[in-house]
Amino acid sequence: MMEPSTHLPVTPRTGRFFVLAGVFVCAACGLVYELELVALASYLIGDSVTQASVVLSVMVFAMGLGSLLAKRLRRRAAAGFGLVEAALALVGGLSAMALYAAFAWTGDRGEVWAGGSRYLLVAFSLAIGLLIGAEVPLLMVLIQRIRRQDPSGAVSDLFAADYVGALVGGLAFPFLLLPLLGQLTGALITGAVNAVAGGALVFGLFRHDLSVRGRWILIVANVTVLGLLASAAVLVGDFEAAARRAVYGKEVRVAVQTGVQEVVLTGGRHDSLDLYLDGRLRVSGRDEHRYHRALVGPAMSGSHARVLILGGGDGLAAREVLRHPGVRRVDVVELDPGVVRLARHDPALSELNGRVYGDPRVRVVHADAFHWLRSPPRTYDVVISDLPDPGITASTKLYSQEFYGLASRALADGGRLAVHAGPMTSRPHVFWTVEATLRAAGLRTEPYGVGSRLSAFAAGPDRAAEGSSRPRDWGFVLAARSRPALDPPGMAALPRVAVASAERTRMRGLAPSTLVHPRYTN
Repeated sequence: MMEPSTHLPVTPRTGRFFVLAGVFVCAACGLVYELELVALASYLIGDSVTQASVVLSVMVFAMGLGSLLAKRLRRRAAAGFGLVEAALALVGGLSAMALYAAFAWTGDRGEVWAGGSRYLLVAFSLAIGLLIGAEVPLLMVLIQRIRRQDPSGAVSDLFAADYVGALVGGLAFPFLLLPLLGQLTGALITGAVNAVAGGALVFGLFRHDLSVRGRWILIVANVTVLGLLASAAVLVGDFEAAARRAVYGKEVRVAVQTGVQEVVLTGGRHDSLDLYLDGRLRVSGRDEHRYHRALVGPAMSGSHARVLILGGGDGLAAREVLRHPGVRRVDVVELDPGVVRLARHDPALSELNGRVYGDPRVRVVHADAFHWLRSPPRTYDVVISDLPDPGITASTKLYSQEFYGLASRALADGGRLAVHAGPMTSRPHVFWTVEATLRAAGLRTEPYGVGSRLSAFAAGPDRAAEGSSRPRDWGFVLAARSRPALDPPGMAALPRVAVASAERTRMRGLAPSTLVHPRYTN
């Protein structure tokens, strides 16, 4: 076993404390990088379960590989650890900006780097995992140089500090870094802390273990890393604005992080207005009236004094509901207060929704629709489910058999439920799984859809781009305890996909989607 170092500037006990403190900080930074990759990939690419699985599995594999490769650095453990931390700070700190840049400027437009953010996600997971995996073997050597102790005791101390640091980093990311600094600046600050912690530990305790050349290499490496991170932090505002223009176009008017999601408004009034939620086009002023009339119209045939809208914080579904005479109360259950604030106060969006939030019949509840439905205060003649596409992982519980069972309980006798079920023609598996799930919840169904050629899409149905004329289609299901009649007023003027055609394309034998077994794919 190596002899303890005789050149420590502090006592062995104090040195051991500083090593464990360094382990704590580096572990916290490592977990922040990991969570940053998961969060940003889920936002940019979608399907958070898949992205988390990719990041975690690749990173854990790379950590094992990194620990093996670190054997070559044990003879120069101090210098090796310093270089590893400098590299980790640079790679981890810049990872968020690199992923965002790949998403913004490559996208899925058919170039060689189409889907570049997916490739970079794996590359960064691998690189960060390799560097994190190399930390513990090198720290094991360094802590033994301070004070010789039983290897099992040293490992216990190191892992205890590592796990506690991971806990702090894991809690700091959602509750401190993300809300206060955002994803890009948060990653850069974490990288700077990582570089300072690694450099301070090496130069503070083990500088005598370094050759003159090694000291200069580490000094230059750390100064370069901190300089690059600082430069990126200064430019992060301009970078984010340029990337946002690349994603959303040049007419971005509002871009806010609400705490639930990123909300972006582009364009001006009427047909030029677009609303994006977490990078996905949710409302297009060019054709939203077709979507909302088709969603609301069929369910309003019959009694409709009391209407419940699940989602729909933009107020557009409520606008269509209030077009019908006899409506006495409209309850909107929307998770994100930020969307409702924009719908109330943004001049273009409030004009588009007819300023429905000024109508005394409209009442807003900020809650998760699933949990709110477990104890609704009353029953409703009509329930409108105006929610994001079921292929988005976070939304799958809102398209589950359990959710529709709760929605059915909120229906009054003879009440009707209208559900946005995703594209009927471009993603039939998703559409017919929604329909099968509604039937599994004990409801009778009538599927239908509408189409539009007025929107421009280039990177899939959720990403807008100029110069494309791909048609947009929406699928809906009208459901009730008894078979509903599809005879909506005003639907004749819409470019509707006939119900008979929908029945001919039915995908049979699909199992319903449940909370523990979601069956939608992104």
